[in-house]
Amino acid sequence: MDAIKARMAALRVEADDSAAKAEEYKSKVKTLETENMQKEQEITSLSHKNQVLEAEVEKLEALVKQHKGEAETGAQAGSQAESMQRKIQLLEEEAEESDRTIRELNEKLRQTDVKSGHYERKVQALEQSRDQWESKYEEMAKKYADTKKELDDFVKEIGDI
Repeated sequence: MDAIKARMAALRVEADDSAAKAEEYKSKVKTLETENMQKEQEITSLSHKNQVLEAEVEKLEALVKQHKGEAETGAQAGSQAESMQRKIQLLEEEAEESDRTIRELNEKLRQTDVKSGHYERKVQALEQSRDQWESKYEEMAKKYADTKKELDDFVKEIGDI
């Protein structure tokens, strides 16, 4: 009888542990979802910045063309065109860096999605395990009650003898 109580206590502890782990994994999934949302916002921000930079590059390229025409009329216009080319080159480098950052963030987002899926599967497995343990616990509790009733009936019969 003490063994049954000990076993029931152990099953309760295991059920509590499983529930705690499930909560922990749910928390981790929420954290990953929050990180995922932050990454998406960062990607959106960088995409917008990239679009603004590309528009600025286009404007500056138009200015460069205009200044090249003026450069033919004077040496001063030539130096301005050179300055604009440097600005364009810097902006293009910034645009390339933004593109690289976006690609890296997309990869991180993909990895976060993979991890999130992994943790979701773990949570599901833990929930299934918990359900099985609960079922086993209920089954054992029923067996215990039946055995206790049989024992009580037996004790009563012996007492009547």
